[in-house]
Amino acid sequence: MRHLGALNTPKDLQDIRRLIAQKAQPWYGTFVILRQNSHDAPSYSPHPTDTLIRGTAPHHPKENYATLFNDAAAAYALALDWRLTGDTTRGGAAARILNAWARHLHHIGGTSDKYLASGLYGYQLAIAAETLRDFPAWSPADQKTLKDMLLHVFVPMNKEFLHTHNHASIDHYWANWDLATLNALMAIGIYTDHPDLYRLAKGYFLHGQGNGALHQAAWKLYPQEHLAQWQEAGRDQGHTLMGIGLAGTLCQMAWIQGDDLFAADQNRLLAAARYVARYNSGMSVPYTPYHNSDVTQPYIAPKGRGLLRPIWALYEGHYMRLLHQNAPEITSIYEKNPIEGGGGQYGPNSGGFDQLGYGSLLFLTAHALEK
Repeated sequence: MRHLGALNTPKDLQDIRRLIAQKAQPWYGTFVILRQNSHDAPSYSPHPTDTLIRGTAPHHPKENYATLFNDAAAAYALALDWRLTGDTTRGGAAARILNAWARHLHHIGGTSDKYLASGLYGYQLAIAAETLRDFPAWSPADQKTLKDMLLHVFVPMNKEFLHTHNHASIDHYWANWDLATLNALMAIGIYTDHPDLYRLAKGYFLHGQGNGALHQAAWKLYPQEHLAQWQEAGRDQGHTLMGIGLAGTLCQMAWIQGDDLFAADQNRLLAAARYVARYNSGMSVPYTPYHNSDVTQPYIAPKGRGLLRPIWALYEGHYMRLLHQNAPEITSIYEKNPIEGGGGQYGPNSGGFDQLGYGSLLFLTAHALEK
């Protein structure tokens, strides 16, 4: 695997450091937002637990997964800050968070939502760790402890969900469940140098049967409009945005590793991102009633329409500024939130932490450097 191999190359990060030093926008403005985020505090204290619970029922343990989505957001923010500034107090804080979870977490439980936890927080911890991987004060022994935890706690659940879908029909779980799982397998594969996990995620995205695979997630093409209907569009827009964000993160990791999933099936993901951006900008889109084994969704869902999430700078940066594609819907929705924050700046609940964020700091360099 290529290292650094999470969301940016070393050259990307060098260019971003230069743009911050020049106080160029939106890089400098996003860095200010990073520093203003309470998760990017050198004094941040982790709250590890032996057993993480997501999803509960009467007479079952209470949920506690908010501890991990906050700590993962902090580990990433602190690691990114160290990577860009050399601030060793922040690097040390990121290492403390990752070490604490590596030493304490042994089990993830709850309802079927436990598989969302193993996906979302597996990929976030692994990306934070990859960002921090050569921090001088983070010992090889501590890194091995984290790698072992990721491989023995998260990966078995990721594989189980992908292979069995919790013993449900293959089309029962929404696209975001598969995509969270694929992100975890890919990110953990990169950080732990397990190409088998990386290939599993990549192969499933391209050829899998569940709703997170590209052809099921962007399931209905409208060739004349260059749009593709997203699998969750008839459910609600919060989960639709979550899925599009996770798909972008997956493709970005693969891009850093030298694989172009963004271009798969003639830019099918771009067509889906345009569809979601257009509808969530207040414009109309075509809609075909969606059916699976459990539900029929005759209309596109207005619930959550226009919700703000830090997902669009990645698409703007890759398709428009790097490849010079034309997707005005994406440019328009990105420009409504041109400074993207991170976890905790989009609400206190889990939906505000599903993406690591700071895209306007990380993904727009090609266009700036051309100028």
